[in-house]
Amino acid sequence: MQIEFYKYQGTGNDFVIIDNRSGFFPKDDLQLIAHLCDRRFGIGGDGLILLENDETTDFKMVYYNSDGNQSSMCGNGGRCLVAFAKRLNIIENSCTFIATDGLHHATISENGQVSLQMIDVATVKIAEDYVFLNTGSPHHVQLVEDLENYNIKENGAKIRYGELYGKEGSNINFVKQINADTFSIRTYERGVEGETLSCGTGATAAAIAMNTTGKTKATSIHLNVEGGKLEVSFDEKDGQFTNVFLKGPAEFVFKGEINIITN
Repeated sequence: MQIEFYKYQGTGNDFVIIDNRSGFFPKDDLQLIAHLCDRRFGIGGDGLILLENDETTDFKMVYYNSDGNQSSMCGNGGRCLVAFAKRLNIIENSCTFIATDGLHHATISENGQVSLQMIDVATVKIAEDYVFLNTGSPHHVQLVEDLENYNIKENGAKIRYGELYGKEGSNINFVKQINADTFSIRTYERGVEGETLSCGTGATAAAIAMNTTGKTKATSIHLNVEGGKLEVSFDEKDGQFTNVFLKGPAEFVFKGEINIITN
């Protein structure tokens, strides 16, 4: 089987994207999906995204982690899929689409910045040394001092597989404050089982966590990720976060074809 694919990246978070409006892709073949995401034997990516038809919105997003398993929402992946939909002339500069966590709105600026509305956040758990919340995917957020030299994979895995989050685990974010409205963040992503250059739902979680804990009063927060810069904005009232938007670049990398032998 020959598969046409597109490679996109958003601040270094990279994805294999496939137009599956015809429904040809074998979605239950988790081994194939993992193979396509493999950086040595496949195309390579932090995840794989299918663009599919939807009756009530512009399109549907189906997201898989690089281990082949279908996953929860991916913010940077959603922004890249919006840019892909524009490339296919499915949309112009604004859209709505459905994902595993519900309805999303997005816009694309003239300079290619994609602003994606994330889900509202009503519950934020504040513990002694960390914050936990769900921004479409579950996220553990904690401050560390020496972020640059921190062992993300070792410490992230320890929390991800620890007793705190059980079998399902969580994404783990380590954060350092830069100034009143800017933070640096590094993320250990479940499903990738290592550090990625960026995580959109993680950046969103970090911004809300830092506001909730009083580290910033800003409602428009800049996040320095390993692969670039993101911005998260929101409205906050009585601990409820609405109009949550993740903004940043989403860039086409290349288009290709790969021949796959299926059983």
